[in-house]
Amino acid sequence: MITLGPRVLKTGVAVALALYITKWIGLEPPVFAAIAATFTIQPSIYRSWKQVLEQFQANTLGAIIAIASIYLFGNNPIVIGFVTVIVIIISLKLKMESSISLTLITVLIMMSSSEFNGIITAANKFIIVLVGMGSAFLVNLIISPPNYNKNFNEKMDDSFKTMSLLIRTAISNELTEKTFQDQWSQLRKDIAKLEDLYKILDEERKKISKVKPLDVRELVVFKQMLACLHHGLRLLDIVEDHFFQSRPEPQETNEFDDQFEELIQYHEMILLKYSGKIRELDMESRHRKSGLFLESIMEDRSIERNDRLRLTIIGSAIYDYAFQLDRLNELIDQYQNRKVDTESNSRKGFIKGTKRFK
Repeated sequence: MITLGPRVLKTGVAVALALYITKWIGLEPPVFAAIAATFTIQPSIYRSWKQVLEQFQANTLGAIIAIASIYLFGNNPIVIGFVTVIVIIISLKLKMESSISLTLITVLIMMSSSEFNGIITAANKFIIVLVGMGSAFLVNLIISPPNYNKNFNEKMDDSFKTMSLLIRTAISNELTEKTFQDQWSQLRKDIAKLEDLYKILDEERKKISKVKPLDVRELVVFKQMLACLHHGLRLLDIVEDHFFQSRPEPQETNEFDDQFEELIQYHEMILLKYSGKIRELDMESRHRKSGLFLESIMEDRSIERNDRLRLTIIGSAIYDYAFQLDRLNELIDQYQNRKVDTESNSRKGFIKGTKRFK
């Protein structure tokens, strides 16, 4: 089933708005405004604003080159092709790669007309493109502004559920090979999407924090959540490469399986604590327990040397994953405690202000 996301719907609204505005102003042809609107819709307010600025600069430059070329050389196909190459080179030099497509459209619109009558006609076509860009930015700003904190948390929950299934069955082989590989591939895609979401949040924190305040401490927690997912995925990769090749005994298989189960339970409880579904996390540090487990593998001389080295690599990955989970648990504690203190101070300030007013 195909689902329509907000960006798809906003693109349609932006196109419709651009067409209405150009017809209302009396600019022709309005379809160019619609094309410009489709190029300007971006996944975040900051990126949309950045795209508008870059496209305005690139399109202005392209328009100037187009007008100068027509006056100097005409608008025959060879000149248009040459100008296209020049515009691409200049855009790349100015690091405006994302604006190249729309800039070329602007240049082609202005140069391919057989009714070119000077600067007034060129300006008319340039304004049409600006209307499309402005319509897209306005729609992105007003209609269903993206809530990337919420999107990040939802995608994090989905990613963890997939990873939980994979780690819990990595040794037991309860999943079919096809299902396991499909879920593994899905986990990689989900983590890549989470990284994109985090980049957007970090961009907005740096660029538009005065307009849209973001809690930096929460971003630190998000970054550590991503680190934990990466270490869980790394553990899966290492198990795939080394566990079965080490010819483990049934007892060793059960010990590793227990370690994986405890790690996933710990990870799950941490995420539940972050979401406010449990009060406290009353569990022993996994970092220390995983360290003891790693030492027991390294010191077990009953295992053949090469096999022991393979199991040590897996034990090290378990230790790294547990270390990252402990770090995440600490960061969530700091974030939530600071949040409670801030809310408490706000309430005290409100009460004092009320008394003063009385």
